[in-house]
Amino acid sequence: MRILLVEDDRNLSATLAEQLQKEGFITDCCYKTDCCYDGEMALSYALNIEYNYDIVLLDRMLPIIDGLTVLKAMRQKQIHTPVLIMTGLGELDDKIAGLDCGADDYLVKPFHIKE
Repeated sequence: MRILLVEDDRNLSATLAEQLQKEGFITDCCYKTDCCYDGEMALSYALNIEYNYDIVLLDRMLPIIDGLTVLKAMRQKQIHTPVLIMTGLGELDDKIAGLDCGADDYLVKPFHIKE
């Protein structure tokens, strides 16, 4: 499985990548091919169909371009890769906005890795 991990907190990104690798998922944050730390980079990776991601783990609050803008662009380009939003924005309206933009699920930080 190929995962695009979009998280601006580099410590959290590294922790998530490590856990995903332990579970046998493919991430390669050392070379930044599957980890993005801002929305501009995430947009370029998410819209490149050659990467053929199986899932995108997407933070909402990102530098340069926010996560919902990345998600909207994916859906406008007919990219139907499943997207899990991971964010500190946990109000009902935040969740509705994320799901209405095309997210497949919404996970509020902090969360336990088993979630």
